[in-house]
Amino acid sequence: MTLQKMKICFDHGASHRLTAGKGRQMARRSTSDGNRARQMLAQEAARIIVEQGVQDYRLAKTKAAERLGMTERGSLPGNSEIEAAVSEHLQIFGRESHFDLMQALRRAALSAMEILTQFNPRLVGPVLHGTAGASSVINLHVFSDTPELIAIQLDESRLSYQPYERRLKSRRDRLETYAGFRFVQDDSSVEATVFPIDGMRQAPISPVDGKPMKRADQSTVLKLLDGNL
Repeated sequence: MTLQKMKICFDHGASHRLTAGKGRQMARRSTSDGNRARQMLAQEAARIIVEQGVQDYRLAKTKAAERLGMTERGSLPGNSEIEAAVSEHLQIFGRESHFDLMQALRRAALSAMEILTQFNPRLVGPVLHGTAGASSVINLHVFSDTPELIAIQLDESRLSYQPYERRLKSRRDRLETYAGFRFVQDDSSVEATVFPIDGMRQAPISPVDGKPMKRADQSTVLKLLDGNL
């Protein structure tokens, strides 16, 4: 090979390596920018959830994206990222007041569970996980052959209530509709969703992490209140 041809080959290889290096740098920069965008969106969505009382993570993400001018679908963080950001926000902007709030909500939850104790109530959602805000609802799962029995118990306890329906994913590819009752206990809003008795064996799928929802019985909630969990 002549010296000229060797120089051409060397220049071509160097150019190829330089181009490839720039490509990797751009890819890393794009990934980094994407991660920062997701983090910003998660933090803004968390702020909206905590300060505005928005319960729907998808709505919170959409509002956050609009506010930040980030509309690319690929930049939207997952629900688990939002939940982590909510927890972080609460820790940073009101640790002591948030602890007092959680205690109050869990006491109200326990009080509501005692009223519905014959229906094996289970606490689920933000009040259980410790990510509830001032506007959060106490979510209970109760179990009965018929929703009317729950209504009778609420009537006997002289609690005003409103019926509702909720669609939950019982399996990864199946949505089912459940009846529920919304009422106020100790100045806190409570939503009790009614499942069939055999529904105790399998919790519905969480919209946050795609896993079966965590449920806590009365004794577990009492332990949370006492700081034993």
